[in-house]
Amino acid sequence: MVPASDRLVTVFGGSGFIGRHVIRALAKRGYRVRAAVRRPDLALFLQPLGTVGQVHPIQANLRYPDSVARAVDGADAVINLVGILAEGGKQSFDAVQAEGARAVAEATARAGIRTLIQMSAIGADAESESAYARTKAAGEIAARTAVPDAVIIRPSIVFGPEDGFFNRFASLATKLPVIPLVGGGKTRFQPVFVGDVAEVIARAVDGSIKAGTTYELGGPEVKSFEELVRFVLETTNRKAILAPLPFAAARIQAGVMEIANRAAFGLLPEDFLITRDQVKLLEHDNVVSEAAIREGRTLEGLGIKGETVEAVVPTYLYRFRKGGQFSTGKYA
Repeated sequence: MVPASDRLVTVFGGSGFIGRHVIRALAKRGYRVRAAVRRPDLALFLQPLGTVGQVHPIQANLRYPDSVARAVDGADAVINLVGILAEGGKQSFDAVQAEGARAVAEATARAGIRTLIQMSAIGADAESESAYARTKAAGEIAARTAVPDAVIIRPSIVFGPEDGFFNRFASLATKLPVIPLVGGGKTRFQPVFVGDVAEVIARAVDGSIKAGTTYELGGPEVKSFEELVRFVLETTNRKAILAPLPFAAARIQAGVMEIANRAAFGLLPEDFLITRDQVKLLEHDNVVSEAAIREGRTLEGLGIKGETVEAVVPTYLYRFRKGGQFSTGKYA
């Protein structure tokens, strides 16, 4: 087997939330890492995740096949983590998550690389009403068509210091007296720690998990949307009214906010924005399937004891407390 130090891994989207943790996991194993990002000058913070010269950011844009081909040239494995939660400008779901994934997969195949890991999401479905979920499914198909042994990673919502879920609601709690619960807060999630997701991806590069398999990653607990928001409030010692918002009303509200954001040239605060597509996603639970559990295509099936929300999230949400890290809220 080729030593890790002699193997090069290209990571598309390496400067993102999940990407930086994946690069850290790969660097610890001794791999050389090429972080393919749109702005290498803004990704220099990745270099200290490895030893000198081990992590190297380069320019690549999934909309430009030549840059993708250059990024995978000479690599032994390719990881595609690029994805978006909302469309904006040229960054459409189709361009990024379907055609972008196709560009990466086809470049990987042309380069003769057999190890490809494609980031998807629980809920990816070619028949979904959500464009996000449909294009995630299209990305999966593109990856497997070009590289049959591609490993697909489908996480539930991913948490960690830079996440966009717990940080977002903690921020909202500092600004709003009322937080709407779309669909009454009944949607179920299975939050998974970013470090656990990175470990599975690193194992896929190692070749220690089954190729050509789709893994569904969820943490040890299933919680409702309302339970997660209440946890954020308790953790940050904040108070807010949780107001149930029916899906129909949420779709109308989201439509109005999309129009307002376009009128403001996309300058409205992200914390306040929700799209109609995101509302559609919230109409379905986001948990690991029974089939994945039965077939061992989960964290537990891989022998990984997932971190809990309670053990990790308070370590980075303390900054939202009125009195800071050591505040108990008793005298606030």
